[in-house]
Formats: sequence, structure tokens, C-alpha cells
Amino acid sequence: MIADKISDFFSLAGSTAKGLCKIMLQSRRCGLSRKVVSGGRIIILGNGPSLADNIRDDFDALVSAPSLAVNFAANAPDFTRLQPRYYVLADPHFFSKGVDANVDKLWNSILSVSWRMTLFVPSKHHREAEKRLKSAPLVDVRAFNPVGVEGFRLFRHFAYRLGLGMPRPRNVLIPSIMIALGMGYDEIIILGADHSWMRTLSVTDDNEVVSVQPHFYKDTAEEESRVRHEYRGIRLHQIVESFAIAFRSYHSIREYCDSMNRKVRIVNATPGSFIDAFERGNL
Repeated sequence: MIADKISDFFSLAGSTAKGLCKIMLQSRRCGLSRKVVSGGRIIILGNGPSLADNIRDDFDALVSAPSLAVNFAANAPDFTRLQPRYYVLADPHFFSKGVDANVDKLWNSILSVSWRMTLFVPSKHHREAEKRLKSAPLVDVRAFNPVGVEGFRLFRHFAYRLGLGMPRPRNVLIPSIMIALGMGYDEIIILGADHSWMRTLSVTDDNEVVSVQPHFYKDTAEEESRVRHEYRGIRLHQIVESFAIAFRSYHSIREYCDSMNRKVRIVNATPGSFIDAFERGNL
């Protein structure tokens, strides 16, 4: 028992040291520790297939509060109807030029918004995003630090509070929740976060892992091909480990919320969602 405690202490100490080094090397001043609202509700629109039902059945409720969209949502036909106030891009793929027609379409869609919208991008891509959107006066580009921080709880929460890091951002929903918390919202409703990828996992007779991740919109043939290419050569244990990192990060967010001085509710309103860290509810 004592040996286990000593081992755990040194493991946390090592993770803390690693996290501190990552912050020093990768984090930049981004202002996420400065609140822009004092409470209120925000709706995070994940791109899972269940969001299509919300758009069809709960549209008035969807537009009754500020919303946050992610990834390729701007390419969906309903984007201009939803008019999200915030948008988050986290994957480096969105900042690669001339290699993906879907990415080019995404940036053109953001360039064309006719309402005020804040786009959050990783700090290393902040200037690049500003240049891309210099002709879009209605879009405000802000940065966040997608630096995964682990280690002692006090250290982690200190980094989260200052916007220097976050639980390991395995997918875009993790930084989206942290951004919403950093802005000062105290009721965060999550939709379209099905996260039911484990149901779609399979392995072919050629030992190729297949992971289907459907969205509320229909992916183009080019996007489906790109995803298949990215998964080529990835082993099943790597994918399962990746899933575990994401689900663990949600519990780290829950723990952080419980430690905050203000009362914060994160409600997972996605029917059948695999996320087990937040209270369940409906829109």
C-alpha cells in the first residue's frame, strides 16, 4: 500500500513536470482566463448524428441561447440557419492549405457569415487564421492553448483557470467545453455528442481497423476517403486508448467544475451518449 502511494506520487510528480515543460514551450497568452459573460446558458453543437433530430424538432430552443459549433459544421446546409455565436477548430488538418476541398469550403463558409461570430483556433494557428479571415469583419478570431496538462490536481486546475492548458484535447468537444467555461458561462448544454464510436469498430480479415464516425450531415466521398486513409495502419489498441483518453478528459473537466468557486452545470442532452461524466438532461 505504501509502495503504491509512493509510486503514485512520483508518477504525478513526473506528469506535473512534463505538463509544466509543455506549458513553457507551447502555451501562449490567449486571454481565455478573462471572462466575457457573467453566467448564462450556452449550447455546444457536436456533430454527432443525433443533432439532426434536434435541428428538426427543437430548432427554436437551439437558437434561444448562444451556440458553439465545431469542425465541418460550417459546410452543413443548416449552418446559416443556426448562426452559432462561437466556432471552434482544433484539428491541425483545418490549417493545411490546398490539400482538401472540404477544408477550403469550410474557410469560405466562415468568410461568408452574415452575423457576428467568434472563431477559436489553436494559438499556434492564430495569426494564420486572422490572415485567412482578414476580409471577414464579422468574424473575431481568438486563440486557445490545446496543451494537454496532467499531474497534481492543484497544478492542473491552476493551468486550466489561466487558459494555459486543459485536459488532454483528444477531440474538439474537450476544448469547446473548456472555452465555454473560460468565457464565464455557467450552464453548458451539450448536443450531438453521441460518442458511440465503439459500436462502429470492426476489424477486417486483412487486419485493417474500421472506425465509422457518422455526423448529423452527410460526409462527402472525399472526406470519407481521407478518414479511411488516416486510419490505415492504426491498430485497434491505439484507437481504444484514444477513446479512453477522451472519456477520461471529460471526468477531469467534471472534477475541475466541482472545484470552481461558482456553480457550473454541464448537461449532456445527447440521447444515448456514451459520455458518463456529466449529468443527463434534455434541451
